[in-house]
Amino acid sequence: MIHYILVYIYIAFLALFVKKDKFQKVFKILLFCILVLMIGFRYKVGSDWFSYLQHYQMLYHKNFNEIFKYGFDPGHAFINWIIGEYNLGIYGVNFIYALIFTIGLFLFSAQQPDPLLALTVAFPYLILVVAMGYSRQAVAIGFFMIALTEIEKQNFWAYVYWILMASLFHKTALILLPFGLFIRKEKTPLWLYVLILVPTLYGAWNLFLAPHFEYLWDVYVERQMQSSGALIRVMMNVIPAILFFISRRRWRKIYEKDYKFWFWISIASIGAFVLLPLIDSTVIDRLSLYFIPLQIIVYSRLPYLYKDIISPKIFKLFIVLFYFIVMMVWLNFATHANDWLPYQNKIYLNLI
Repeated sequence: MIHYILVYIYIAFLALFVKKDKFQKVFKILLFCILVLMIGFRYKVGSDWFSYLQHYQMLYHKNFNEIFKYGFDPGHAFINWIIGEYNLGIYGVNFIYALIFTIGLFLFSAQQPDPLLALTVAFPYLILVVAMGYSRQAVAIGFFMIALTEIEKQNFWAYVYWILMASLFHKTALILLPFGLFIRKEKTPLWLYVLILVPTLYGAWNLFLAPHFEYLWDVYVERQMQSSGALIRVMMNVIPAILFFISRRRWRKIYEKDYKFWFWISIASIGAFVLLPLIDSTVIDRLSLYFIPLQIIVYSRLPYLYKDIISPKIFKLFIVLFYFIVMMVWLNFATHANDWLPYQNKIYLNLI
């Protein structure tokens, strides 16, 4: 547990005390390396560790035309296959996934008024739990965060491209495609985007989801597969969604270009909370993971949206303390927290 606490304290310290200068860049580069190595070279950490190890072993040294017959997402199958060809092991796969995720996270955080506060918010769950537990979806979220950097540029097509890349690793990322309609340029008629997006969604559905729809429906709906702690995780997105609506006037004045996008992400986050008692399954929990960036963007902007009312430093301190509590509660009381404890890393295990 001490590993997680020390990394969190390091990020929080940078967010609270290190000014934006050339030294901060050095600290951020060091943090980037720490996270990639921490995620990529973890050893027996995460509930799905052995499942992903089995995926690698199944695809190890297979012929290329065989790797897609197992039903894995194509991107996941290809990465495992190519890493297996070079005999780099599961750590090679995890390193590539950690790199994609961390690049996406840092690019997205860099666009916020306080990148280090954004990274502090991301650590207790998005990094610690998702990136170190749900490898495929972490890659998909990494690509999603790269897609989010295109919102201010109002680059619809780049957004669609990165979401399709995400869907190569986790099919459920296709639900993020329609949100691209809310980053369109005002001069471009909506019907043109819909005309192109609908067949794109249809093609993506047939390519990625349709062949596995019966299985997904059976596992997540018919069997009512439960996800312990789903209510808490969904609520973690609902809180910033509510704060977004409370702050919507201030937000729109400063961040008009992405207002519509985050408005609908907030609606979706609240919708997930409403649907949870009706469906009560892992599907809502897993889909809600895509809305975690809402936490990052809201909490990293709030201190500056209300700087005329409360000092940003005090606001940031409350956020840092809140997420430290979130991390400690999860590590001590989450059903599957033992799968993350103790933290072990292949690099220093080899040095012992």
